[in-house]
Amino acid sequence: MLNKILIANRGEIAVRIIRTCREMGIATVAVYSEADKDALHTKLADEAVCIGPAQSTKSYLNVKNILEAACRTGCDGIHPGFGFLSENAYFAKICEESNIKFIGPKYNIIELMGNKSNAKTLMRENSIPVIPGSNGSIKSIKEAMDIAEKIGFPVMLKAAAGGGGKGIRLVDSKAELDEAYNIVKQEAKSSFNDDEIYMEKFIENPHHVEIQILADEYGNAVHLGERDCSIQRRNQKVLEESPSPIIDNKLREEMGKVALKVVKVAKYSNAGTIEFIVDENKNFYFMEMNTRIQVEHPVTEWVTGIDIVKEQIKIASGLKLGFKQKDITFKGHSIECRINSENPDKNFMPCPGEIKDLNLPGGNGVRIDTAVYTGYKIPPVYDSMIAKIIVHADTRLEAIAKMKRALEECVIDGVDTNIDFLYKILENKKFVKGEFDTNFIKKEMKI
Repeated sequence: MLNKILIANRGEIAVRIIRTCREMGIATVAVYSEADKDALHTKLADEAVCIGPAQSTKSYLNVKNILEAACRTGCDGIHPGFGFLSENAYFAKICEESNIKFIGPKYNIIELMGNKSNAKTLMRENSIPVIPGSNGSIKSIKEAMDIAEKIGFPVMLKAAAGGGGKGIRLVDSKAELDEAYNIVKQEAKSSFNDDEIYMEKFIENPHHVEIQILADEYGNAVHLGERDCSIQRRNQKVLEESPSPIIDNKLREEMGKVALKVVKVAKYSNAGTIEFIVDENKNFYFMEMNTRIQVEHPVTEWVTGIDIVKEQIKIASGLKLGFKQKDITFKGHSIECRINSENPDKNFMPCPGEIKDLNLPGGNGVRIDTAVYTGYKIPPVYDSMIAKIIVHADTRLEAIAKMKRALEECVIDGVDTNIDFLYKILENKKFVKGEFDTNFIKKEMKI
């Protein structure tokens, strides 16, 4: 078992990892920027090291400073969380060369699956269903036009190294393609320092469904069922749930088998997520693989009873999975709401500032993942998500009622939040009936 882990992240995910490490008897080291010197994760860890100024590029993305902190404090493992360096193949490689265990897949697998275009090519070669589109990256506007005319409009242009909803553009017609091509290339370069882009057919009114997997370093793998992440705003997830209201046992089994085939094809180990698009006829297509833990992992933990972070650490420590697919059972329904410090009435403008008063909900079946506290000052330089409320109940309707109750109890004074906006989603009749897709917010919330 690893003895000491540095958490190369901040906020609620850093706190969540530290808590599991403490339960496992593993020492922890927090890293923080100057803007985060009073952050909760620095107080909960056994040690804390400042790694630079507020800008992410000089702190949480600073490979040299993070590795120096790990070596100086005697860490034998680094957990990257999500975002920042979590899917950075170079960082994973440097960790390996420094004899520090990167808690995630091997660097070459991150590199392989991180390029969405190359990953889809690999899937096609192994008979895994993929949305029709370019076979690899697009090299010119002429090639883009030829492919679009072949598969038919509308199409999506996407950054090959993309993530987080960035570098994506819908193109409805030939007239829009030239401008969209140049815009996505520029966005890809500025966001990911990689201007490779690819094209795929736009699937209308789809569900975004992902399968959580765990795989050890000995070829054993299981899936932990699905999460429905269709409630999105501008390709950013807002609310997630497990199980999906559109997935029955037969389809779950089919998607699970395909997800495990992806694991085998990619020679993957540790925790990961296979993301699929599911169309109106229940056809599903591989979209991408996230080679890290995800924001929405708690809903899977609720319905399976499995601590995914604990399993990540055990796998990274060289242990075999302690269960097989037949041992995985699913109980009840779980929903997660992302609480952001933003103002929905002002185009979701971020709202940093000091939290004057805080009351977080509790009770049976309510979990809060957060790093904020009364008096905490939300920095203006990072993501606006400040908490996650996760609930669990026997049925979907009971989970919705429980989440509404939890949101009613939640008080965060001093900054604007999206709590009321989330409540309106839960009250929407179509959402309650499970009649939604990735365009739900645009169509129903008029945003």
